[in-house]
Amino acid sequence: MKHLTLVMMLLLLFGCGGKDAPKAPESSLLIFPLKDSECTTGVSLSGATSEVEFQWQTSDFTESYQIRLTNLVTNVSQNMSTTATSIKLPLEKGAPYSWFITSKNTNVTETATSEIWRFYNAGFQTSYAPFPAEIIAPKSGVSVLRSVNNEVELDWSGADVDNDIIGYEVYFSTNNPPETLVFSPLPNDTDVNVTVVANTVYYWSIKTIDSEGNTSDSGVYQFKSL
Repeated sequence: MKHLTLVMMLLLLFGCGGKDAPKAPESSLLIFPLKDSECTTGVSLSGATSEVEFQWQTSDFTESYQIRLTNLVTNVSQNMSTTATSIKLPLEKGAPYSWFITSKNTNVTETATSEIWRFYNAGFQTSYAPFPAEIIAPKSGVSVLRSVNNEVELDWSGADVDNDIIGYEVYFSTNNPPETLVFSPLPNDTDVNVTVVANTVYYWSIKTIDSEGNTSDSGVYQFKSL
């Protein structure tokens, strides 16, 4: 009888303990509007706005998706949730936007984020300003170890629908906003070294310039040198 009881307890133990833990959602792949493009498929709603359909792929272990859309001129963002893999939103004509998708599952606290894509919603322009430079490093608010030459590398990327970037202006100083122009790199040069002093906070920004004289500003980023 004791042996039978022991066997039953073991069966219950292993039978109840085999359930897999819920899995975290995986990131989704974006489909449309295309990265660094002009979106011309919007349905006109008025002289100032058009409706654009955003599309992305299904991601595993996901119950719902949240799209975050940001107007890169006004820096105003909006968040919308859906269980579908597309959503239609009204956008300002001729304005640049960035967007990404967050995959969610109520069974876990973890989420997954897609890449961030940028695009222009078509308007009446024949020439578009460059997208604001995307800061790669140093990220804003971080502390950076200076090199043996007392330098820190500033790294960014640029994009333009018209593919006519002719250069950049790098502003860098201990003042906010930085007003000291320290470099004017050519379009293929997207990193520079700046001289720093230990235990000092620095501010920097990038102006992107195209052949039509259009410009865009990255906004101000900061880091502390160590």
